[in-house]
Amino acid sequence: MDDVAGVKKGKWAFVQFFFVLCVVLCVLLYAPRVLVFAPYGIDFFAPSSTQETSCMSELGPHVAANAGDEGPILDNQVGSPCSSMRNNTICCDRSDFNTDVCFMAGDVRTDAASLSLLLFPPQAPGRNATAEERVQPYPRKWEKYIMRRIHEVRLRVAQAEESAEHRCDVRHDAPVLVMSAGGYTDNFFHAFNDGLLPSWLTVQHLRRRVVLGVLSYNPSWAGTFSEIISGLSDYRVVDLINDKRTHCFTGAIVGTRFHGILNVEPTRLRDNKTIFDFHQFLADLYEMTEGHKPEKHQLVPHTRRPRLGIVSRKGTRVIENQAAVAHLASSIGFDVDILETANGMPLSAVYASVRACDALVGVHGADLTKFLFLRPGRAALAQIVPLGLSPNARACFGVPSARMWLHYDKYDVRGHESSLSRKYGLDDVVVADPEKAKRDNGWDIVAVARVYLRGQNVSLDLGRFREALARLHSQALLLQRQEIPKR
Repeated sequence: MDDVAGVKKGKWAFVQFFFVLCVVLCVLLYAPRVLVFAPYGIDFFAPSSTQETSCMSELGPHVAANAGDEGPILDNQVGSPCSSMRNNTICCDRSDFNTDVCFMAGDVRTDAASLSLLLFPPQAPGRNATAEERVQPYPRKWEKYIMRRIHEVRLRVAQAEESAEHRCDVRHDAPVLVMSAGGYTDNFFHAFNDGLLPSWLTVQHLRRRVVLGVLSYNPSWAGTFSEIISGLSDYRVVDLINDKRTHCFTGAIVGTRFHGILNVEPTRLRDNKTIFDFHQFLADLYEMTEGHKPEKHQLVPHTRRPRLGIVSRKGTRVIENQAAVAHLASSIGFDVDILETANGMPLSAVYASVRACDALVGVHGADLTKFLFLRPGRAALAQIVPLGLSPNARACFGVPSARMWLHYDKYDVRGHESSLSRKYGLDDVVVADPEKAKRDNGWDIVAVARVYLRGQNVSLDLGRFREALARLHSQALLLQRQEIPKR
């Protein structure tokens, strides 16, 4: 009997050992498969209702944590030294000719008195951790004149004892983008080129999970571009100069990326965005605001006359015979819309007016930036180029509009069409050969602006300009036919 009991006891011990072995093997086999999802925002050991988990799933893989407790990827630029920075560190990329951009990963707090951002690591910083970085967040660092007017922001790692005097008055569950609404941004071209487009470039990958911390904040800027500001961020703007409270963020981006004049270079971005994506960003904002629905394709050819928008400037570079130009365009076959500048219309209404145009024409100037509102591949931009401004015209609007697949045409003003001929005479070098005048007189950018930008109007030769309008009209009809679906 004892022998039988011993045999049974041995069999039971073997079963227990085999069961434990199976459990251990299962744990070793499947535990890594569960744990590996945590960096991508799926943590099986965390409550599903936590803010961190919901944020990660909202933002998507390209802004998920790198590993462990690392925060979202702040730098979306390919090849940047800061694109894989560690948590609780500061990293600056100063390699670009136009702009410096610095990043802070971790617990970041504002110090309004010194216009500083302080990084508070969980442990005491090392010996060299208090070294400061200073950034002027405006993408024209080569231009000393305007950079003297841009506030400088200080970034440093704080000492542990500083935490008590920098307790959070306002906590944000997102990083901050520090940008400037100063510089030249009261000009429509620079508002987009120096401010809004670079800001979109820098933070679009965060999908509005970012706070805008604005220097030189003013209500006029915020009111004019309210839809774009809301499109960049789900949070209220922080006025970093006048708001004396201590704001706390999960990280910081100080400065904005710049890819060239009104340009988005997809090879420099991890997610390969283009200028078409920025155009779609604007369309999503303003078409939703206006309740606008894209026009359906016409089923019958030529059911409407192409629409021409004439940008009507005030003060300088005015088309002095604008009424005659509008009448000429109408006789050629356009429905003409005079688009007055600085007329107080909300930008959403301006967007709707420009988007409805098949062609936009105007003298070189900031309001031609509205070509961004035209339909890519379905519209044309014709730039009237005054004397002395050909290089500026090509760089500012010629090349950028072509990138957006707009048909581009230019009309070079001749001496007798420029008001400068009345001041200097047709034979004066200022009128006869502007490039020689600039070179021989040693004019800097200020002098060129005084003579050719601020000192010139145009009266177009209707015979010459008819040819330009006829080309635009033919192009508009061609694009209109291409929109008609086959039966």
